[in-house]
Amino acid sequence: MLLVESFVTTYHMTMSKGPIQREMEALLVAAFTPNHLTVTNDSATHRGHSGDDGSGESHFTVEIESSAFAGVNRVLRQRMVNKALGDLPGDRVHALAIKARTPGE
Repeated sequence: MLLVESFVTTYHMTMSKGPIQREMEALLVAAFTPNHLTVTNDSATHRGHSGDDGSGESHFTVEIESSAFAGVNRVLRQRMVNKALGDLPGDRVHALAIKARTPGE
């Protein structure tokens, strides 16, 4: 893996990322200016299960750390992430696990 760093964001990039994963990362960076962002494609572990559309980009885990989540409970944080992702969850992404926290949590 190649570690990519910007002034406010650190996240891992791999050469095998698909278009949905790259779109998710871009939307989350734009919405939250995260200190840390990892979007993991879990689709291979769900191959043949419900929701697997064969695209290889149906199941993801998002780990995001941003000061935008300060004073916001876990459910609202997840709603914020889902809103930032627009039509991806439920339309082009079958399953999304979200771990949203503030710096220091």
